[in-house]
Amino acid sequence: MIPRTVYNEDHEQFRDTVRKFLENEAAPHHAQWEKDGQVDRALWNKAGDMGFLCPQVPEAYGGLELDFGYNAIIDEEISRLGLTGIGWGLHSDIAVPYIVNYGSEEQKQKYLPKCISGELVTAIAMTEPGAGSDLQGVRSTAIKQGDHYVLNGSKTFITNGQHADLVVVVAKTNPEEGASGVSLLLVEADSPGFKKGTNLEKIGMKAQDTSELFFDDVKVPVENLLGAEGQGFVYLMQELPQERLSVAVNAIANAEAALGWTIDYVRERKAFGKPIAAFQNTQFKLAELDSELTALRVFVDRCLELHYDRKLDVSTAAKAKYLSTDFQCKLLDECVQLHGGFGYMWEYPIARAWADARVQRIYAGTNEIMKLIISRELLKE
Repeated sequence: MIPRTVYNEDHEQFRDTVRKFLENEAAPHHAQWEKDGQVDRALWNKAGDMGFLCPQVPEAYGGLELDFGYNAIIDEEISRLGLTGIGWGLHSDIAVPYIVNYGSEEQKQKYLPKCISGELVTAIAMTEPGAGSDLQGVRSTAIKQGDHYVLNGSKTFITNGQHADLVVVVAKTNPEEGASGVSLLLVEADSPGFKKGTNLEKIGMKAQDTSELFFDDVKVPVENLLGAEGQGFVYLMQELPQERLSVAVNAIANAEAALGWTIDYVRERKAFGKPIAAFQNTQFKLAELDSELTALRVFVDRCLELHYDRKLDVSTAAKAKYLSTDFQCKLLDECVQLHGGFGYMWEYPIARAWADARVQRIYAGTNEIMKLIISRELLKE
């Protein structure tokens, strides 16, 4: 692999701490969490104590005020160990930045310290049964009545849905409008009328709590409007590049780990009296995968550098998300094949990674939507 320059010495020291924590506090328990359908809630508090949650949050609110590279390192180490049940990325990379970037001073003081400590777990509720990547098609409504909004609707496929204490909800405050009628609301989980559905049973990511959420005449105080009314769609578009970069970071780190597992396996596994690694087909497959992986690692690292400088645009982030997740799934499929029948056994990490990875091409905007974003940028006048 080409040496990486996107991280400095401080980043790498932080990585060592994260890796040791995950190896001791998460990896031994993840199989049980897969059976439980969610990680142990105490893990969030332990992560908060270690400074692993929301490292970008300003010091004024109890954060470390670090660059996004620290978020990326946490994402990479979680992915390398196959700990897909841990929802810190959704919390730190996606949901909490909305509060940091658009929240009022009162909202920041109230929520951010607890997001950092792990006392509050966040989620973001965009997707609905009838509106996935098409955010303008959101049907949930939040109608203003005096000093509160009345929120009605339902959301689905919400990561951290069971653990969430605070949810960023995408809703129409002006149902007659399209994108300009969308607003963001901060909804506390104990609000009357807010109910969490059952933990959804998925093909993969079995330790990640993913839920339906229901809002039945939930009264949300006007002070819990996030940013300006009618600006929700604009905020979503501004934050999606970081979300898609996070997905790409996860994809490449997981692909690197899977390739490593496979190299170890083909060196040891024998067929026809010799290691599988001795066959030319195996050698060529590994060479192809490693070459493509190297190219994508360089591209995603460049996207990280652009993001440090606030220069990662929507189209480039879409390319990173689309290319990395398509390749992740391709690599994992090839690696399962090289494992033979054992690659289909749940006890092997390659099997779990294969099942876990498929959703990467769907969430944060499907890869078809990524192609649409890229093509629009190419064809605009």
